[in-house]
Amino acid sequence: MVKIINLETATTNCSVSVSVDGELISVKEENTPNYSHAEQLHIFIEEALKEASLSFSDMDAIAVSKGPGSYTGLRIGVSAAKGLCFSLDLPLISVPTLESMANQIQVGLDEVIIPVLDARRMEVYSCVFDDNHKEIRTTKAEIIDKNSFKEYLDFKKVHIIGSGAEKCEEILEYSNFQFYKEAFPSAKEMARIAHKKFEVSDFEDVAYFEPYYLKDFILQTKKA
Repeated sequence: MVKIINLETATTNCSVSVSVDGELISVKEENTPNYSHAEQLHIFIEEALKEASLSFSDMDAIAVSKGPGSYTGLRIGVSAAKGLCFSLDLPLISVPTLESMANQIQVGLDEVIIPVLDARRMEVYSCVFDDNHKEIRTTKAEIIDKNSFKEYLDFKKVHIIGSGAEKCEEILEYSNFQFYKEAFPSAKEMARIAHKKFEVSDFEDVAYFEPYYLKDFILQTKKA
């Protein structure tokens, strides 16, 4: 049996799950606007393991959400994952944040899923998946306007999910668009993706792996 700890810290949700053969065994998460990851992540890891009646020595791999997302959140998650991999001598698996978000919903034939994470102003990080959760357009940062995602109007339904869905709903008035504004990335959906990667030994180089920031970090300072 393949046992994996999954870490999701790309947004305000600090989330940890433990999975066995791709099935969710336990989960511990808290979504707060204050980014409690630094204080809570390791506590959640221990609590999730305890709930699963497993220990660190039982684990076969560590999976981490790779981004895009919050610079600080991603750094905390990846640093924790690397630390566990080094100390336990385990492989590291990275899971694209938007892919795991897309797996939160099941859709019908000829429908698409567009996970969107809120960025600055009217910008979002987005990716597009078909009804089998297969990526059909790569991840990018884009400004939302009235023509956004217009190329998917011919699909029966377009499901826009994530923290960026609210700003999309304000502008996009297409009748076949459905918005999931309360959704956020979670370690729950990482389980099956991480297991599939483990089966084909799709591992990262622990020493050199870096989160997928998508854009350079910009330090914002207060105006005098």
